[in-house]
Amino acid sequence: MSTAEQIRQLSRTEMAARLARDIPDGWYVNLGLGLPTLIPDYIPEGREVVFHSENGVLGMGPLPPKDAVDTWLVNATKQNITLLKGASLFHHADSFGMIRGGHLDLCVLGAYEVAENGDIANWATNENDAIPAVGGAMDLCSGSRRLWVLMEHTTKEGAPRIVRRCSYPLTAAGVVKRVYTNLAALEVTPDGFTVLDMAPGLSFESLQARTEAKLHRQA
Repeated sequence: MSTAEQIRQLSRTEMAARLARDIPDGWYVNLGLGLPTLIPDYIPEGREVVFHSENGVLGMGPLPPKDAVDTWLVNATKQNITLLKGASLFHHADSFGMIRGGHLDLCVLGAYEVAENGDIANWATNENDAIPAVGGAMDLCSGSRRLWVLMEHTTKEGAPRIVRRCSYPLTAAGVVKRVYTNLAALEVTPDGFTVLDMAPGLSFESLQARTEAKLHRQA
């Protein structure tokens, strides 16, 4: 069996669970659309993390089962949500006051590309003529105390998404602190990406081969 055949890439739920383990108790966290919305399901038992949605929700819980959906409760991407005890609902302007005021400990977004200097591109690919919309991502990138990214390591065609410089339009420059993918967890440092851990069966050399940016081992 080849090395490639022995690699077990993390599933979407495993990716969310891996990131969730690193969120400290008591943090206030905003979640972007897509993969980040899975994170509340995997917060370790006994740890309190308060999830924020930019449309005016504080205290989001796990996604609801299909037979218990409240259609009045949605996040910023119109996805149905649940509320934890003590949750609050408020005006959209108040929500952005929290973001712009630096009151969020963490924002987790998806991305098309992340560069070794912490640049993030997550709102347009220029691949079609549709008019893209950045939404609140720019505010979240600049207003949150930390930005982590949860994304696939490569495109469906195998092209790297962890790159030296982003080729797509930037959402924000130099803001990403960590990247969690189906292959690895990476820390953004002044020297570039440092590998925190890797998927089972994956060697450092194989990970580097799937990554455009230079990777560094932990000291």
